Amino acid sequence: MRQGTEGDDGASGAPGREGPPDYEIPEERLPPGFVETVTKMPDVVAVPFPAATVVLMRESAAGPEVLLLRRNRATGFVPGAYVFPGGRVDRADGDEALVRCWDGLTREGAERRLGLGPDADPPAIAYYGAAVREAVEETGLLPAVVGGVRDEGGGELSGRAVGEAREALLGQGVPFARVLGGLGARLDGAAVEYIAHWVTPAVEPRRYDTRFFAARVPRGSAAVYDEREMTDAAWLTPGAALDRHRDGRLPMIFPTIRTLEDLCDFATVDELLAYYRSRAIARVQPEIVRTATGVALRVS
Repeated sequence: MRQGTEGDDGASGAPGREGPPDYEIPEERLPPGFVETVTKMPDVVAVPFPAATVVLMRESAAGPEVLLLRRNRATGFVPGAYVFPGGRVDRADGDEALVRCWDGLTREGAERRLGLGPDADPPAIAYYGAAVREAVEETGLLPAVVGGVRDEGGGELSGRAVGEAREALLGQGVPFARVLGGLGARLDGAAVEYIAHWVTPAVEPRRYDTRFFAARVPRGSAAVYDEREMTDAAWLTPGAALDRHRDGRLPMIFPTIRTLEDLCDFATVDELLAYYRSRAIARVQPEIVRTATGVALRVS
């Protein structure tokens, strides 16, 4: 999904403060057609949809690697961009049936971590549920999913069970709580950590209020992406992903780039998760404007 944030001035999408922007991204490093969405403020500013994104991480000899998926060029949202798995929060993501599947995460704990009250719609815990559900749907991986029917070695859930669970979610619309029940599995709240909060710029016609999470998957995990929406899956260290972006080989939008920058200095996944576990997360609202060569953003 596409992530971003709204401009402070709310009038033109252009920076409302003097001085140079914090970031400039040339057009050739952006997804095709992206810059055309920031040429003028729409007559009616779209209300952002609640959404969740998850940075899936695995250990490697080179350090922690993250999973990036390339969106199909036929999709209506950032076609051709490399993104983290994610999507809109569904009402069922906050239902009591799924809440009861969490170990180590309660409604109250999620509210404190995300800074949302008990009357928030959707409830805070729904963002966590959406992050894990979207990961299962888009990658076939199972971050934070514990227990259930294991393979003969006692390791991961069997491939057949995972495939059937994914099809139930994607093809049959079965609620995630029921899918977990069928697997005999539960959700581990300690395995998912809140790391960022972005809201799409007011100039864009489709907007999202997105909570970013990070979650571990086993070393050597391979994603099976949904070919209806994605065309590639790449495991890269954050630094390698940024190098490819600078070379013009990995088109990305700003929140993905900024998140990768923030993840570069961690030696292990455990170190990263521990760091964010004790860190306050701010709602980031960069201003965005079209330039002669691409787009410029201000985030301070």
